[in-house]
Amino acid sequence: MPRWRIKNTFDRRVRPRVFNEGDLVLKKRLPNVKDPLGKWAPNYEGPYVVKQAFSGGALVLADLEGQELMHLVNTDAVKMFYP
Repeated sequence: MPRWRIKNTFDRRVRPRVFNEGDLVLKKRLPNVKDPLGKWAPNYEGPYVVKQAFSGGALVLADLEGQELMHLVNTDAVKMFYP
């Protein structure tokens, strides 16, 4: 099967992940965080509020008190939070 056909089939089914300002999200914890719980530690932390969303997929996040995170976060590393 040609690669272009596989690509077109995948592209037809994939949906872009869109986050808007004010959405509540959970941020994926990086694997280099040492935790005594090991593999039983939670995989996500948060919730965070999306302060700004860029077209390339980067997000500016803030905690619920309004303190912004130091670094931008890519949409691959977050998921929606439903309270």
